[in-house]
Order: sequence, then C-alpha cells, then structure tokens
Amino acid sequence: MVPAVSEAVPLGPLQLLIWAAVLMTAVACTVVAVRHHAGKPDADGSDPLFWDLFGGAAVIVPALLIPAVASPLAGLALAAVAAASGVAAYRGSPRILDWYGARRQRRLDIPRREAAVEVHNAVLSRWRRYELDPALAIGYPDMADVARPETSAFVKAMREAELLKASTDPGYAPAVARLELALGRAETAAGVPLGGGHSSQEQPRGAEAAPQP
Repeated sequence: MVPAVSEAVPLGPLQLLIWAAVLMTAVACTVVAVRHHAGKPDADGSDPLFWDLFGGAAVIVPALLIPAVASPLAGLALAAVAAASGVAAYRGSPRILDWYGARRQRRLDIPRREAAVEVHNAVLSRWRRYELDPALAIGYPDMADVARPETSAFVKAMREAELLKASTDPGYAPAVARLELALGRAETAAGVPLGGGHSSQEQPRGAEAAPQP
C-alpha cells in the first residue's frame, strides 16, 4: 500500500516546499492563537483554546502524515520545520500580539477621539466668547485674568489638550474632559450663571440695566 501511495503521489521539491509552507503557516497561526486566547482571563477561555488546537491539528497532522507516507525522510524534515516554526512563533508571538492589540485599540479609539474633538472645539468656542463678545468681556473680566487660579488652571488644561490633539496619544480624550471641567470651574469662579452661553444681548454680571423710559 505504501509504494502505491508513493507512486500515485510523488513528492518532488515543489511539493515539499508547498507542504513546508502550509505546515509553517499552520503551526505559527496555531501557536499565536493559543497564546492570544490563553492570555485572556475570561471564564470561557477553554472553548476558544479547544477550537484553536482542533483547527490547527486538522491542518498540521495531514501536512505531516501525507508527505511522511510518501517519503519518511521528507516527513522528518517537515517535523523539524514544524518544530522550528513553533519555537519561532512562540518567541515572536508577544510582539505580534502587542502589535495586534495596539492596532485594535486604535480602531476603537477613533470614535472616542472624534467625539473628543467635537467637545474640544465646543469648549474653545465657548471660551472665546468671553474674549470676542464685548458684553461678556466687560461682565466677566475674570475669565481673561490668568492670575486667578481657576482661569490659570483652564489655560494649562487648554495647552495640554492642544498638544495631545496633534498626536495619537490616547490621553487626548481625558485631557479634553479635564479641559471642559476646568472651564466650568473658571466660569463658576467668575460668577457666570449656571449653563453659561451668554450672548451680547444678555446682561452679564456687572452690566448696567437699560434705563427705563
């Protein structure tokens, strides 16, 4: 039976290379997948591990046995290739998983960053009104007085958010949240009514009431 298989499926150099490539890929993917799921602390981690091992074995075992039946020497060579691929994948899997985790985190951070940019722009627009609107500038001069602790803290938070906005730092969204909080504290300290958002047509603190006819 073995000679018949050998004659029916001759194992040439090209076939050996194909089997080696399949084997290396299957072993490497299985090792990386097992380490990925083994590192998760969830309670259902055994189920993914089973399917990782089952799926890997479904490719690795035939990739070893079929060439070994045709040529025992080729089977030994492929076993050595599988072992080397497994060791290399085991050693390199931390870097691969770190890269994958960082890439996945960046994809998850995109909506959060876009929302932070909107909040950031809204906070800056809200603050600029105290500089551009004459009534607000007169009514709430403390909003431009960096000698006040609350205004100074807001300016520092604004600089931090601007610096992080220009990078891909994950701390940008928390910095924007701190910026919004700092503006609220500065408005409270300056006597701005809750909610802010005054226009030049409103009467802020310090503005004189219009004379009655």
